[in-house]
Amino acid sequence: MQAKDRIILALDVDTRRQALTLVKELAPYVGVFKVGMQLYNSTGPSIVSEINDCGGQVFVDLKFHDIPNTVAAAGRVMTRLNCAMFNIHAAGGRAMMSELSREVKQEAARLGFPLPLTLAVTVLTSIAQPDLESDMLISGLTVEQVVVKWALAARDCGIGGVVCSPREIAAIRTACGADFKIVTPGIRPAWSEANDQKRITTPAQAVELGADYIVIGRPITAAADKVAAAQKIIEELEAAKC
Repeated sequence: MQAKDRIILALDVDTRRQALTLVKELAPYVGVFKVGMQLYNSTGPSIVSEINDCGGQVFVDLKFHDIPNTVAAAGRVMTRLNCAMFNIHAAGGRAMMSELSREVKQEAARLGFPLPLTLAVTVLTSIAQPDLESDMLISGLTVEQVVVKWALAARDCGIGGVVCSPREIAAIRTACGADFKIVTPGIRPAWSEANDQKRITTPAQAVELGADYIVIGRPITAAADKVAAAQKIIEELEAAKC
């Protein structure tokens, strides 16, 4: 995998025009474009095919969390959109993840489409230990312990990987093995601001720990020279021998 292929660019914008402008400018320097709730809810699902048509791959970041039948149905829709990857909340439970995995595989086979990478969100990178205990009401376990338990459950249910903080990469890799994909948000180059992420690290540190993909948004999209910012991150990844 080339260094640029590890970069998932967060398209945290409101309009189709803004998104496609970024895609056209940055496609040579970015492996995957992330369409989250902001953009998806503004433009609808057609944005996925439009990004595909521009030569980009798409990570649909909607974090499905509902009863098994509903999430499985959403998974079939994501498969029909021909996205490269999408995610769910591991907290939805084993029945939800197992049914999703089964239905996505069947839908991809029926359509003759590539199987999208399914990802389970463990603990959001905005959640620190006090939040885990006071807001999520999980006591007696560290953030890392919760993340690993949910990652193992996802793997056992046929989910292809997880979204987790870089700080939990090593523990997940040890528990789940080399083939389990790890996508890490909370990535901030040393020269950028942390913003609202709490458990963060640099691109080089993330890949050295074993991340497969890193999600980066504002350090590129808010840069005065977006291409230069992306190239700077690629150089950092290449220096890390990713």
